[in-house]
Parts: sequence; structure tokens; C-alpha cells
Amino acid sequence: MKNLKPRTVLFRRKREQKTDYQNRLKLLLSKQLRLVVRFTNSGIIAQVLVAVDSSALKKMGWNYSQKNFPAAYLMGLLLGKKAQQKGIKHAILDSGTKAPLKKSKVYALLKGVVDGGLTVPHGNKDIFPSEDHLNGKHISNYAHSLKGKKEYEARFSGYLKSKHAPEDITKSFTELKHKIVALK
Repeated sequence: MKNLKPRTVLFRRKREQKTDYQNRLKLLLSKQLRLVVRFTNSGIIAQVLVAVDSSALKKMGWNYSQKNFPAAYLMGLLLGKKAQQKGIKHAILDSGTKAPLKKSKVYALLKGVVDGGLTVPHGNKDIFPSEDHLNGKHISNYAHSLKGKKEYEARFSGYLKSKHAPEDITKSFTELKHKIVALK
């Protein structure tokens, strides 16, 4: 009989690529609060002792996608305000297995958190998406370019079904941003 070498079985969450244990250990050993950001199929979840998910935006009047750039920024802003209310001042970013790429939704959320008053180390300012992406102007411009075409209704069917024009996303963004900033 051959000597069979025992096979090492990886942790289930590592096999499923849900947890990077080396990165998680570094974050835990830092003994700082973690700003945990996770993206689901239908929205975004973020937490630092206090938690906010994208359905909170819907309750506040956001009727557009719950996982686009404006929603990510608004969620970050809301989380930053709630964290400040609980006395939380500092955190470090934990994006899980999702690599935080420059100008991505992770950094849109981080920009909102920083604008909300939480201090999170993030390097230089060019990692954040442009203001046009944060406020949804790129979505509005795209909707204007498709207006009157067949693709318009197919691309924005969810917005149109709920009777919200994609061209008005910047206005809705500004209103909700003012509402979040005014929170005490």
C-alpha cells in the first residue's frame, strides 16, 4: 500500500473566497474599529458598531438603485453621521475580499463616510470617484442620450416602473444629501 500524504482542506469560507484570513488577522491585530463594507446582489451593507444598509436610503426617499455610486456615497454619509452620534471618531476600511479599486463604489462609500465626519485613513484624494459619479450626473447624462430610443425603456425600466425619471437622479441625490446632513 502506498503512503498517502494527508490532504490539507482549506477553511470553507476561504475555499468559497468569502474570507481572506491573513488580511482579517492584520485588521484585528490593529485593535481599531473596522469600517466593514459588503456588496450584495441587491444592495450594500456597511457597519462600524452601527450598521446601515441600502434599504435605509429607501426609507428616507431614495427611489433609485440601491447599489450605484450615488447610493454608495449617501450610505457612507448616513453611516458617518450615525457613527458620529454614537461617539465613534476613527475606523479602518475592511472591504473583505473585494479589492478596493481606485474610483470604485467602495471609495464612493468611503468618501461619504469621511464627509460624514468619521476619520478613516485613505491616502490621497485621487482614489475617490468624481463628483459627477457621486451625484449621479453620469446616469442623468446617459439617460438624456438614450431618451426617445428603444434602449431607454429597457435600461431604465425599474426607475420608470416606479415613476421616477432617471434624468432627475441628481436632484433626488441633492435633496437626500441635505436631509442626511441635517440629521442630529
